[in-house]
Amino acid sequence: MTPFPSQRRHTLFFLDQIRDFAPVHLDTEVDATALTAVRQQAREAGSRRSVVAHVVFAAAGVLARHPEANSAIQGRLDPEVANFDTVSAKVTLDRELDGRRVVLATVIPDLQRATLADVQAHLDRVTAEDPNESPEFAPIRALRRLPWREALERFRAAAGRLELRPAVTGTFAVTSLGNSAVDGFHSVGGTTVTLGVGRIVDRPVVRDSKVVVAPVMRLSLTFDHRVIDGAEAAGVLTEIKEALEAVQ
Repeated sequence: MTPFPSQRRHTLFFLDQIRDFAPVHLDTEVDATALTAVRQQAREAGSRRSVVAHVVFAAAGVLARHPEANSAIQGRLDPEVANFDTVSAKVTLDRELDGRRVVLATVIPDLQRATLADVQAHLDRVTAEDPNESPEFAPIRALRRLPWREALERFRAAAGRLELRPAVTGTFAVTSLGNSAVDGFHSVGGTTVTLGVGRIVDRPVVRDSKVVVAPVMRLSLTFDHRVIDGAEAAGVLTEIKEALEAVQ
């Protein structure tokens, strides 16, 4: 038996926090032909546009039109629902903290006013920073130094306040394993809507009654059934898919 690694304390606290979540999972496939072409054009122009940045940007535009999905719930006996007037994304990051590989997250705020370049700049900044020194992850490092019970209580206090959700957890979440041999997966990000991004891989598709090969990306959406129903979630996922297939 070994002590639980303090570097992953925040992950354990997060999983404790979302025990009441009522997840339902949806899946779709995105024809990534246009997305792949746009990313190649950006590379040739000397800039970078990641798949995650495109997904965040597309989803933000859709959720701005779906306030019911851009919301959060709190409480059981007397539940409250907050419909946020801003859109923010929690994006998971595969990083190393004090010598241990961990999942960290960054929140990209005010996406209702952001451009795709703004989203990419935020992601580039946090991925270039050292989690052991970056102010972005100072609260995570602080949790490690506190006694276990005090750290858990502070985490619950911050994550449990509806008015703090956009800044602390985002109003939706995006997590990607597309840099590995993962086609699709489902995740609960602590928000009403969580998007799971798989890899882009060539697959047979039908176009004009003919089978051709095209790049395809599997995209999942996990939603909290306490907050929205399947039809609303399906509409959100469909619109995100359409936005990604129409990028220019």
